[in-house]
Amino acid sequence: MKAMLLEKTQDIENEPLKYVEVPRPKPGSKEVLIQVQVCGVCHTDLHTVEGDLKLPKLPIIPGHQIVGIIEEKGEDVDQFNIGERVGVTWFYSSCGECEYCSHGQENLCEKAQFTGLDADGGYAEYTTIPAKYTFSLPEKFTDIQAAPLLCAGVIGYRSLRLSDIQPGDNLGLYGFGSSAHVVIQIANHWNCNTFVFTRSEEHRQHARELGAVWTGKAQEDPPEKLDSSIIFAPAGWIVPEALRVLKKGGKIAINAIHMSPIPKIDYDLLYYEKAIQSVSNLTYQDGKEFLKLAAEIPVKTEVETYSLSEANKVLKKVKVSDIKGSAVLQIK
Repeated sequence: MKAMLLEKTQDIENEPLKYVEVPRPKPGSKEVLIQVQVCGVCHTDLHTVEGDLKLPKLPIIPGHQIVGIIEEKGEDVDQFNIGERVGVTWFYSSCGECEYCSHGQENLCEKAQFTGLDADGGYAEYTTIPAKYTFSLPEKFTDIQAAPLLCAGVIGYRSLRLSDIQPGDNLGLYGFGSSAHVVIQIANHWNCNTFVFTRSEEHRQHARELGAVWTGKAQEDPPEKLDSSIIFAPAGWIVPEALRVLKKGGKIAINAIHMSPIPKIDYDLLYYEKAIQSVSNLTYQDGKEFLKLAAEIPVKTEVETYSLSEANKVLKKVKVSDIKGSAVLQIK
């Protein structure tokens, strides 16, 4: 099968992903083999390729926003049928037995594994995934529309919940890429007022088109204080800026798997019971809840499509925020 294989981490400008032929994987007893139709491109893929994340194995096939068709299934899989369309997220597996897994917090499991990091992902014609963490997809969405929902959407939904935003509140979004363009649609559904902070004028225009009540740069003051904020940009310097315009008792959720150092913060910025919450991965329940909600709204993803062999090119564009909405690789 054809795949984009990472053998050595390098700056994306060096085009480290190689378009090669590799053996087609075989599903284990509790796994399904998926013929990949499309795979979304995520900022986490860039962190993987450039070595910002510690890689448990090399070589690795990145990609974790996968939509495909079940071609084979293991002998212990009974919840899916051959030919069924399914989706795969960043979350690949957990131990299922520890205190975190027992309380529905498998995202914190010490033995958790992640698609495209611990196990080969969707920048390929086929991949395998434990059936337990595979999702049925609403018929409402095409393959291309569904792909960004499987990471950008699910992790954005978890970030919204952890930010403690309430209907009618003022919500700040720092960065306006793939995840934020989904989150703003949920916020609109909940009648929130959304304030978007991004350096890109094109992204500010996109945010206004999707209903932002105000846009500006992170250093600017919005016309009102914010009840909650989500930081998508992996830039630590934004944290004190976000605290500065947060209401008393407000909360910031940081939606970043990797972030540059957060500078020293004056206690006055954090005082008055303000809170900072990191967002770590996602749970299966997050995926179920979000996909149901996305179909009800319905969420509309804006997508740029590319071929599998163009993965390096797409990640270069992701690095400089040159994608409007989401990018998706078309495999089939």
